[in-house]
Amino acid sequence: MIHPVDKLAVCLIQTELYWEDVTANLSSLEEKIAGIDQPVDVIVLPEMFNTGFTMDTRLAEPMNLTTTKWMKHIALQTNALIIGSFAVKENGSFFNRLMCVQPDGSFLHSDKRHLFRMGEEHQNYTPGNTRLQVNWKGWNIFPLVCYDLRFPVWSRNVAPDPYDLLIYVANWPARRAHAWRTLLKARAIENLSYVIGVNRIGEDANGVAHQGDSVALDFLGEPLFDLGNKETEKIVNLSKPELQKYRQSFPAYLDADEFNLI
Repeated sequence: MIHPVDKLAVCLIQTELYWEDVTANLSSLEEKIAGIDQPVDVIVLPEMFNTGFTMDTRLAEPMNLTTTKWMKHIALQTNALIIGSFAVKENGSFFNRLMCVQPDGSFLHSDKRHLFRMGEEHQNYTPGNTRLQVNWKGWNIFPLVCYDLRFPVWSRNVAPDPYDLLIYVANWPARRAHAWRTLLKARAIENLSYVIGVNRIGEDANGVAHQGDSVALDFLGEPLFDLGNKETEKIVNLSKPELQKYRQSFPAYLDADEFNLI
């Protein structure tokens, strides 16, 4: 049985990625994760962590092949929920699929909703149409992918079962770092939620530079830490009682507009 916890330990993995090299990326990430020196509840990887942000759909994997099996192995090894996205081939279509894998090997997934047309992602992948909320150790976790950050309706915290932690995994270019930082803060403030954004560093094969700026923010939009532009792993401890206390004192969510996502 998975017992609820008041404090959730989340590890952010900010790293450079080897371009379109699944073996190298999985090996590198496994080494970094093995170096985590304390128990954690959740491990968050960047978007397309096994290849980089590639439009070459020949690298897309069927479900339950190499990368899925690797995530199951890491989840079991660390006893943590593992979150990250990679390219998946399914029924003749391709998806930038976000996976949440538990230590027992079970997993939930959703597909990136907003495809980055400036990078021709919409010409190569199929958009998702469902929102995924995962309950892990008594915390409601809502994970999304990169460009989804720009669309607040899709990210909106919805009653009666609001999320406690909003996570974005990304390959967000350095030249738009101001937007990344600003929008993450906005999502935390408007949704009365912890927010974590995990971005890669380094330059990809298309010459696009990434400077990381992975952050953990509290429900006021205040930074708990900022990883800047360095390859690192960092653990943040989130407090459920502090979140609940703030929501009780400032229940703005009770005045939120009602709407349906279509």
